[in-house]
Amino acid sequence: MTNIQNIAQEITDEFGLFDDQMDRYEYIIELGKNLPVLAEEHKVEANLVKGCQSKVWLTANLNDGKVEYFADSNTVITKGIIAILIRLFSGQTPETILNNDLSLIEAVDLRSHLSSQRSNGLTSMIKMMKQYALIFQQQLELNK
Repeated sequence: MTNIQNIAQEITDEFGLFDDQMDRYEYIIELGKNLPVLAEEHKVEANLVKGCQSKVWLTANLNDGKVEYFADSNTVITKGIIAILIRLFSGQTPETILNNDLSLIEAVDLRSHLSSQRSNGLTSMIKMMKQYALIFQQQLELNK
C-alpha cells in the first residue's frame, strides 16, 4: 500500500508537468472521464455530497480493514476532483484517512485550479469521505 503522502506527491508531480491552467483543467477532466461509472442504485439522496455545486454521489465499503470509495458526478470536472480524492484515500485504513488533514490537499495544490464554489465542494467531499472513515473506524473498534 502506498501511503497518502506518496500519492499526494505523485499527483503534485503530475500537475507540475503542465505549464498552464487550461492544461491542468484538461487533466482533471480526463481523470473524471476515466472514473469508473457508479451503479445507478448508489445514485440516491443519501449518497449525495451536500455543499457541492454539482451533483456528487459518494459511497464507500470497508474491505480487509481498508476503505474503498466509489463516486460519480453529473459534471466531468467534478468527477475529476473526486477521482483525485479517491486516488488519495481509497485503499487506506480508516485511521490513516482520519489522521490526515487538509494540508495534504494543499500540497497537491488542487484548490488553485478551482473556483471558490468548487473549492467549497472539495471540502464537502473530503468531509463526507472522513465521515465514512469514522464510521468504519468505529465498526473496527467494536469488532475487536
